Amino acid sequence: MTGRLQGKTAIVTGGASGFGKGIAAKFAAEGANVIITDLSEEQGRAVASELSCQFSRADVTKPDDWCRVLDLAIEKFRKLDIVADFDLVMNVNVKSIYQCTNILLPYFLKESRPGCFIQVASTAGSRPRPNLTWYNASKAAVINVTKTLAVEYGPKQIRFNSVSPVVGSTGMTHLFIGKPDTGDNRKGFVSTIPLGRPSTPADIANACCYLASDEANFITGVDLQVDGGRCV
Repeated sequence: MTGRLQGKTAIVTGGASGFGKGIAAKFAAEGANVIITDLSEEQGRAVASELSCQFSRADVTKPDDWCRVLDLAIEKFRKLDIVADFDLVMNVNVKSIYQCTNILLPYFLKESRPGCFIQVASTAGSRPRPNLTWYNASKAAVINVTKTLAVEYGPKQIRFNSVSPVVGSTGMTHLFIGKPDTGDNRKGFVSTIPLGRPSTPADIANACCYLASDEANFITGVDLQVDGGRCV
């Protein structure tokens, strides 16, 4: 039996750790040709070796780095199908989408290829929390930009969706809860999640895999909340 992403080529940003690594691992397990990017070259190369995928050191706010990653995809796999973009706060959250679409969209349009872009947002984008003003705003922008791009490029069969995790064990928990990442603070936040636990990289990876697969080829403009019921 072939994987759900068999033969597809995917770029996964922030793939050296956390949610990004989880997404890359899931995509690779489902048969995709995966290129991970990260600022950490040592960690990125280690993960690429572990997952048998490609690595390119990249700053997702820089257009030249996006061009280099696209060139790598074409050189190694002759095409690009999926972009899963995960990064941090206003300069990166918003600017990375701007640079990503500016560089990668023309490829899909020129080749008349269907495509799939997945942005990792946050429940903070739809349910803001105190002391996280700019983080909340950056993730809300990710969700809104994704919906706008979905409307604009739907006629070209290019899909845009976002996934919004609730707090998870990714080394950035303090950004999600707006407090130091202590046992008591984490326990207090998790108590607000009906299913009673934080999200995991596997939870987010499974959601992204579904959105990237042909099973979701009529889904665009959606923000999929992977939050254990937190935003209900």
